Amino acid sequence: MPASSHFIQESAHELTWSDTLLLGFGPMDDTHREFVSLIGAMQAAPVDDLPGLLEALIVHVQAHFAMEDEWMMKTDFPAQACHMNEHAAVLQSVLKTRQRLAEGDIARCRRLAEELADWFPAHADYLDSALAHWLCKRQFGGKPVVLRRNNQRALGSRQ
Repeated sequence: MPASSHFIQESAHELTWSDTLLLGFGPMDDTHREFVSLIGAMQAAPVDDLPGLLEALIVHVQAHFAMEDEWMMKTDFPAQACHMNEHAAVLQSVLKTRQRLAEGDIARCRRLAEELADWFPAHADYLDSALAHWLCKRQFGGKPVVLRRNNQRALGSRQ
C-alpha cells in the first residue's frame, strides 16, 4: 500500500481550534479544546493510529458529555433534554464506530471524524453557548466575556 494511502486526504473542513470556538466558560472551553484536538488528530492520522485515537475519543466524549449533562441537571438548565439527547446520539455513534473499526471498517472511522468536525461548531454555537451563558449567569451574575483574536479567516467562517 502506498504511504499516501495511510493518511486521509485533507478534509474540506478540517477541525482546528480557534478563538471563534470560545464560549467564555473556562472548564467548557478547555474540554472543547481537547475535543477539537482529538478530532483533528483523527482526521490526519495514519490508519495504524486510528484505534488508539478512537479509544481516546471515547474516553473524552464520555467524560465531556457527562460533565455537561451534570451541569445541566444540577442547575435546571431549560434545554437540557434536547442537549442531553444530542450527546447520547453522538456517543452512540462513536461507540458503534469502535465496533465497526474492530471489524476493519476504516472508512467508517474516517467518516465519524469528518461528521464530528462538521457537527461540533454548530453544536457549540447553539447548545453549548446557551449552556455557557446559563452557567456564567448563575455563577457570576452575568453573560460570559469572550475575547477573541482578530483572525480574519476564522471570522469569515463563523459569520
